[in-house]
Amino acid sequence: MSHSATHPCGVDPLAQAVRRALGLTTAGAFLLCSPPLLAQQIEPTEALETVTIEAEALSIISEGTERYRVPLTSTATRLDLTPRETPQSVSTVTRAQIDDFNLNTTNDILESTPGVTVERLETDRTYYSARGFEISNFQVDGVRVPMPYNNVHGDVDTAIYDRVEVVRGATGLMSGSGNPAATVNFVRKRPTFEPQAAVSATVGSWDQRRLEADVAGPLDAQGRVRGRLVAAGMESDSYLDRLSRERGLLYGVVEADVTDSTLVTLGHTWQQNNTDGNMWGSLPLYDSAGNPTDYDVSTTSAPHWSFWDVETRRSFLEVQQELGERWSLKGTLTHLDMLSDTQLFYIYGVPDATTGRIADEQLTLSRYDRHLEQWVADLHAKGDVDAFGRTHQLVLGTDWSQSRNQQLSRYPTADFDAGGQGLPPLDDWNGRYPEPDAWVAFPGTDGDATVKERSFYGAAKLDLAERWTAVVGARLSWADTTGEQYGVSQASDHDRVLTPYAGLIYDVTDWASLYASYTEIFQPQTAIDRNGDYLDPVDGVSQEVGLKAELFDGAADASLALFRTEQNNVAQPAGTRPDGTAFFTGGDGITSEGVEATLAGELAPGWQASVGYTYLEIEDAEGNATNTYIPRHLVRATTSYRPASLDALKVGARLRWQDEIERDRDFADGKTRQGAYALVDLMASYDFSDSLTGSLNVNNVTDEKHLTSLKWDQAFYGAPRNVMLNLTWRY
Repeated sequence: MSHSATHPCGVDPLAQAVRRALGLTTAGAFLLCSPPLLAQQIEPTEALETVTIEAEALSIISEGTERYRVPLTSTATRLDLTPRETPQSVSTVTRAQIDDFNLNTTNDILESTPGVTVERLETDRTYYSARGFEISNFQVDGVRVPMPYNNVHGDVDTAIYDRVEVVRGATGLMSGSGNPAATVNFVRKRPTFEPQAAVSATVGSWDQRRLEADVAGPLDAQGRVRGRLVAAGMESDSYLDRLSRERGLLYGVVEADVTDSTLVTLGHTWQQNNTDGNMWGSLPLYDSAGNPTDYDVSTTSAPHWSFWDVETRRSFLEVQQELGERWSLKGTLTHLDMLSDTQLFYIYGVPDATTGRIADEQLTLSRYDRHLEQWVADLHAKGDVDAFGRTHQLVLGTDWSQSRNQQLSRYPTADFDAGGQGLPPLDDWNGRYPEPDAWVAFPGTDGDATVKERSFYGAAKLDLAERWTAVVGARLSWADTTGEQYGVSQASDHDRVLTPYAGLIYDVTDWASLYASYTEIFQPQTAIDRNGDYLDPVDGVSQEVGLKAELFDGAADASLALFRTEQNNVAQPAGTRPDGTAFFTGGDGITSEGVEATLAGELAPGWQASVGYTYLEIEDAEGNATNTYIPRHLVRATTSYRPASLDALKVGARLRWQDEIERDRDFADGKTRQGAYALVDLMASYDFSDSLTGSLNVNNVTDEKHLTSLKWDQAFYGAPRNVMLNLTWRY
């Protein structure tokens, strides 16, 4: 797996260009710099072809291939590691999977990811969980993206991404603060050395229409400046009454070889989501007597005048500098600006058991505006170090972020007259309810808080012996918050929080390894102790042991992991101070234990698959089962097959299965349950020529009726059987 060696590329300009184009350090470049390649006298056009061929061979970039795996990932540590060298559970959804199953939103992608649960609480707000905890850590191209509320507003389009990598467990080394659930890394498409273009049109159930265009290639005769432009537009009604969506996306990126050793990249993404008839909250799941409700799948709690519009603008600048033949330096600056404008309608409580009606007093109407602005900067150096007769990989870096979240909730004025009729049974409701013509803010219904984080981090892959490798690292963080949200102070200050990372890998054979890891993450908290001091941050700890293997002649990766994840020092009420304020002590939190098994890659010629099974046990400090809305058994499986006898045809299937979930009721005794269910999707595509491909997707082919989540005491039903037809032209 890792052996001592000297760098074979030397200062060869072509090799440096290849390494830079693929984002590889010396460790990754070993695979490129074979003597036959360096011995050739390559003309410039041939060099570009070589770059493309080698990139495809390595699958560093997943687009343009049909593979359901990638051989290198840096999400967990920023080191260039193979799956076997990463001492945590890792899964990747590649461009091939995205295209095969029309996974056009991040929700679609994460529903295909082993170990991840997508909590669709409303039509336009989604949470994610892994290993019993909310996922709060996200990256774009390996740079962390702070998430103030651990959720996503609107549908995030996937047209601009090459792949999505997910590392499960505590990931504080690269994420800083957060929960010990997972880190999700969205890897963007980049400019290409060769000209390429694609146009894709999709139509589907409920008047869905989507058009996508993607153009990339060199912008000058020498190929030193390259660009890419991606645009997508979507309009659709819905299986849910009154719901309709519009989405627009534009992504442009330019990269330039400023010198033979310097690469500068500049990019910008704009996305607009407009939703009409959206739900705020969801459907009541039982009535005032505790009887379960059973609505039609099309039923919604949204009036005809509700909307949720989100505009997102994200810009980034990257500078990569080669430092001799073995080291590189990379700096990234990202700016995010997100604006939300909503008009909302919420049902608080449950319908009357006798009449099915919902009273006006149980309804909340609101205008909600939000402005999130973020700056994130990262600077790190990565390269190789020779010590004790072996070669090791090292990364050293620092990052800084500032996130300001401003929000305002307004409500109908005092003279608003709803008519006193409330709502009829929701199955009979046509969405007609008086729309306020004026809104007013009240004290404590706004918020303005700023979170700043900075840190220094370092990690190393140490080649200890012939079959022993260690991956170690640490992060030193400072985090402080100022401001208020809805009348509650957010002020906190946590300095010099140390987050360790340690993993050990032993190569049992040339194709299988045993590993063990210990990882941490922290979450600042605003609770105070008896003396008025802030409690120490919540500690998230993950311990994991497992077996990883490269199967089918290295074409597939398999893993089996046993894990234990804990969240400790959670604030517990402990009394009242003399000034009347409550104080807290740190106590035990939640512990999850379980097993994960995954398999991804090419299982036979033409047969791609990505399969994962997760088993969880989640308990609170008293040993009682908790977070019971999270499935204890979870299966995610995606597969496709292209027969050699008819290689123009590809067929595939996707399976999402979970066991029964439940939650305690807020307004009645008893529990609400969602039985175990399986969602099966089928696909088929046919290459009419080298340039033209048509495909058919049928989702939820068994028309399974299911609730999208039980995280809250409300829910709505997932999509019934639906069909999509796609036609793609490529140059």
